[in-house]
Amino acid sequence: MIKFERYTLDNGLKVILHRDICTPMVTVNLLYDVGSRDEEPERTGFAHLFEHLMFGGSVNILQFDRPLQEAGGENNAFTNNDFTDYYITLPAENLETAFWLESDRMLQLAFSGKSLDVQKNVVIEEYKQRYLNQPYGDSWLLLRPLAYRVHPYNWTTIGKDISHIEKAELSEVKDFFYSHYAPNNAILTIAGNIDFDHTKQLAEKWFGSIENRKIKNRNLPVEPAQTEERKLEVKRKLPFDAVYKAWHICNRKDIDYPAYDLISDILSNGKSSRLYVELVKKRNYFSDISAFVTGDLDEGLLVITGKLMKNVSIEDADKAILEVTEKLKSENVSEHELQKVKNKVESSLKYSEMNTLNKALNLAFYELLGDANALNGECEKYASVTVEQIRDCARKVLIGSNCSSLYYIAENLETVLSF
Repeated sequence: MIKFERYTLDNGLKVILHRDICTPMVTVNLLYDVGSRDEEPERTGFAHLFEHLMFGGSVNILQFDRPLQEAGGENNAFTNNDFTDYYITLPAENLETAFWLESDRMLQLAFSGKSLDVQKNVVIEEYKQRYLNQPYGDSWLLLRPLAYRVHPYNWTTIGKDISHIEKAELSEVKDFFYSHYAPNNAILTIAGNIDFDHTKQLAEKWFGSIENRKIKNRNLPVEPAQTEERKLEVKRKLPFDAVYKAWHICNRKDIDYPAYDLISDILSNGKSSRLYVELVKKRNYFSDISAFVTGDLDEGLLVITGKLMKNVSIEDADKAILEVTEKLKSENVSEHELQKVKNKVESSLKYSEMNTLNKALNLAFYELLGDANALNGECEKYASVTVEQIRDCARKVLIGSNCSSLYYIAENLETVLSF
């Protein structure tokens, strides 16, 4: 069990403190309740752009990394559909350095046309390298709008179109910052070798004077139930054909979410999983295949993706995947098979409690879900999933009318392979 204390500053900043005396380090994690789903359809990619802008200097600190390095710390950040997270890990005696840095960029970034142009170019290059110049790199650019028609999950965190970032004006960027990056839209978690009273004093000293802001109302369109199968076939210069299949599932807080997560593990977690044994080992249809759930705060996806072996047709590979998923619907998994994937989940959750970074991240995320203490009951949620629940969830979701399929057809295969 992870013990913690939480409270809220007068300006609305939620603060969570966890003490771990077994380490000389401390992690300061700041989660902002803003992700790509909060963007306008014609101005996407802004949340991800801010992941870069937040390291470009703030009103009183023009260089973020240098003072942190001098304090023996390291930092990083990530953006997804639902939230943006920034974290710093450093020696506990230098904790105040992290408060100083994070509070200043929450207060105000060093906005300038030059800084914006620099970070726009960084994002544009990232878009080209990761999404356009890598094999299968545009898979989510294609799969998301296939699976989602109205919900903002239909674009990736990099954005729907890179022109949205290219055309971003400084005034738009400022407006996005002041509409989302604020104490009353954030969760601050400190985990490590800390003294609670001293840490509370630091939180008040550095964050308490930052005024709360008017947060933009979140009024997201509800994705209608999918009622017919969707398919998209694209041709690319690739070494192998590939299949991506996505089924709509519940949101992250739904009671059935652990069951869907376990279904994905039954399908592909390890070399004894069903997809690997049947389609890689026995039939030799795929060189690799995996299944996972997106775990989104709104209704997410269960995804299966695999790279085909040469001379295996898309039709045969697709049919083989469905044969495996159909078996989940027609036959109960054994108690042994279900317990095996439950054990892996429990092991993963327990392992995540071994360092301050994971604990800080997890406490912030579960607080965003509604209650940080729910983290301590996560193992029990997975343990309570039954064989019948696995079957019923599979029957409800793994149906053709709920499926979106993306097929990559390798063009000039011999040329690509010989090159």
